[in-house]
Amino acid sequence: MYASESARAASASESRYRITVPIAPARNARVIALDARAAAVARRISDGPWANARFYTCEATRGGGPADEFLLYGLDGVPATLDDTLRGTDVVVVIGTDDSGGTRAAAIGNACSARAITTAGVVLGDGFEADDAVAALRPHARVLLLSADESDAFELLMALRV
Repeated sequence: MYASESARAASASESRYRITVPIAPARNARVIALDARAAAVARRISDGPWANARFYTCEATRGGGPADEFLLYGLDGVPATLDDTLRGTDVVVVIGTDDSGGTRAAAIGNACSARAITTAGVVLGDGFEADDAVAALRPHARVLLLSADESDAFELLMALRV
């Protein structure tokens, strides 16, 4: 009788092929909240076991500029440009809860695509209040999660090893 593949894989002779060190986290993850409710979610999950993740909120510029111009703010309130935020970044996770951030989502997605940065999106809500954000992220996000449960945002960050 032959041992199954699972039994052979679990044998002592095969143990030399096992990876025994933890998988390294993404070096520089950025989490960007597109709207006020998303910012509240980002603040709650920012205390997680993240390696080098930085969390930002996103606000439209004041002064009549184009709709896709915006400023990012770290959770400590320090402003940052999108260009500076993306420099050296490996993965960007965008969180949205409504359509107010649709144009910002598109601008972030375009900037990440131009720099070959992996992009993921989490759209939280119970209906179709974020259709524009979903449509804006869809062409750019390798992972796009639509959920009513904010704990899914935490789980996505864990899965991406940020």
